[in-house]
Amino acid sequence: MNQTFDLRAFVEAAADAIIAAGADGKILYWNDAATRIFGFTAAQALGQSLDLIIPERFRSRHWNGYREVMATGKTKYRSDVLRVPAQHRDGRALSIAFTVSLLEPEDGERVIAAIVRDETARWNEERELRRRLEDVEQSQKSRPRWFAVPPTSRFNARQ
Repeated sequence: MNQTFDLRAFVEAAADAIIAAGADGKILYWNDAATRIFGFTAAQALGQSLDLIIPERFRSRHWNGYREVMATGKTKYRSDVLRVPAQHRDGRALSIAFTVSLLEPEDGERVIAAIVRDETARWNEERELRRRLEDVEQSQKSRPRWFAVPPTSRFNARQ
């Protein structure tokens, strides 16, 4: 087989965002899908902290986990999907799902690469379904409970 595969073109054309960051949390790679999902161009994102896309209230937790992964070289999110809030350049909330790969370049400094999918629409749909279910459950609770009469085949009023 003489066909070649252009990995760089594949990564750039991927529908999911592919983002890589160094041990310091600075963005090293940002594909076109990352621009579409988060609103920052590669020029705006490269060299910036991942804080660019992490909501402020989750940053401490994120960095604790990030430092642990960098120190140990272990992550459970290679195969397990992590679902977390994120933020778009315009400030709106996003819901993302991602897996990570820990890369060990020859220079010895670890790099984390993430494949990220925007699940905001799905998350909003699920939230709306949960709200509707809650409404139905509340309406059921507020209904009066009536005494149920057994079917006439089992109950004879003349007896």
